[in-house]
Amino acid sequence: MPEPKGMLLFFAIGALSILIEIVLRRRSGTGYDFSAMGASLFIMVGQQILNPLITYALTGALLFAAYAVSPFQMDLGNWQHWAIAFFLVEFTYYWQHRWGHTIRWMWANHAVHHSPNEIALPSAFRLGWTSLIAGSWLVLIPQAFLGVHPVMIVTLMSLNLRFQFFLHTELVGRLGPLEWIFNTPSNHRVHHSSRPEYLDKNFGGVLMIFDHLFGTYAAEVPSVDMRYGLTEPIHSKNPFVILFTEWEKLFRDVRQERTVKGVLTAAFGRPGAHQVARTALKQIPTE
Repeated sequence: MPEPKGMLLFFAIGALSILIEIVLRRRSGTGYDFSAMGASLFIMVGQQILNPLITYALTGALLFAAYAVSPFQMDLGNWQHWAIAFFLVEFTYYWQHRWGHTIRWMWANHAVHHSPNEIALPSAFRLGWTSLIAGSWLVLIPQAFLGVHPVMIVTLMSLNLRFQFFLHTELVGRLGPLEWIFNTPSNHRVHHSSRPEYLDKNFGGVLMIFDHLFGTYAAEVPSVDMRYGLTEPIHSKNPFVILFTEWEKLFRDVRQERTVKGVLTAAFGRPGAHQVARTALKQIPTE
């Protein structure tokens, strides 16, 4: 669980960073969507209340249970074990994040984070309230079986997400050779773009090495209009619309299916896969 003093310091730095971003964007004439920021902050408050009560408690218990039966257990006092754990957590985060885009059940929760149509620092706070139902936390359990101490997993995941807060901005341009190794604001803008050539790219948390390894890296082209948000944009600033629209669509599509394959595709296929299948089916000539 995140340490309270560390959380307070992070939110203080975050608030100052947001104020600086507001001033700089308004001075440059870019403007600032304050209603979108309000929705993001409301979602953040709800998540801070729900996660410790539900997701963190369950995940923590399962991590310690898995760690207890692991034949090899990492030492919290060994920096080499922390270094190994960092890369294991980064590898796990990559796949957790990638599956959050390519498995519709997980996407229904993660889509909340991609709903802002403007990239600004408060966008980082838009994290779904239904992570327990979505099951993305299950990806963490194998690490504990491999001997990574639960404190290492939670600490490194927390630092990973805090690092990513500062990536949600248009104020920082490309950073030269660092783009190839690290997740940067430029790399993360690509990830949030809804342009076809940028969809499902740059899943890394701190590093880009697994995106290069698995063929999901894309560099930002500065002259291209990035067009942020979902492929079917949500223009509402109502937090509950933002939080539950994708779940509503998912269950609507599941109810429309009449076969087991159709239900599974609508619930667990790639986002949009069932629409493609249904469109193709309609195009088959009937006698």
